[in-house]
Amino acid sequence: MKKILISGGDGELAKLILKHNTQFRIFTPAKREMDITKLESIIKFIKKTKVNCMIHAAALTKPMSQHEAKIQESIKINIIGTSNVVIACSLLKIKIIYISTNFVYPGIKGNYKETDYLMPVNSYGWSKLGGECAVKLYKNSLILRICMTEDIYPHNIAYTNYITSFLKKSDAAKIILKLIDKKGIINIGGKKSSAYNFAKKYNKEIKKGIIPKNKRYLMGHNTSLNIKKLKSVYHY
Repeated sequence: MKKILISGGDGELAKLILKHNTQFRIFTPAKREMDITKLESIIKFIKKTKVNCMIHAAALTKPMSQHEAKIQESIKINIIGTSNVVIACSLLKIKIIYISTNFVYPGIKGNYKETDYLMPVNSYGWSKLGGECAVKLYKNSLILRICMTEDIYPHNIAYTNYITSFLKKSDAAKIILKLIDKKGIINIGGKKSSAYNFAKKYNKEIKKGIIPKNKRYLMGHNTSLNIKKLKSVYHY
């Protein structure tokens, strides 16, 4: 049985991957068991568990504005932490699967392909792209640029002028498990739609909203993904 390590074991995505797993032995250590900001901590845990693959899901994520307010923490966790993970995986010769984001794309025209120009829409996207740079140097790797949100839409208002490719986090977890043996870069997302049209499918009471001009820099305008490659490698 293949053994898989998931960083960020306390996070929702790690818990959902564990919930939907039926074929792998999975380890989801908390930070006190494996700290990605400390290279030796990662190496020690990998040697102890003898895993074949690591899904790197640990990250500083939302609110996205914190990546401007907490620059040092954003760099320490998302860039340096990811670099440590890549170094550990390369030294111990195991595969890394990196959970990235659709925010590495410019967020202007949408329908972004894996080969498209990268210009992160916000500081969070830059921090995740910094992690991608390290992962890309290691050939035994897979980068997943995912557009996902909580299964229960977390807000009372959804934007009508924000186009994206939202996918429920539980669905993303299922797909990740199906791509364990793939390499390269793959976009993961749902059908292109406004945030409002996505949210109202699950909450009829959701209210319409418009992104304030002073907050557009945090989200972009159209961050939708082209998922043809995903469809070609996985029946989706």
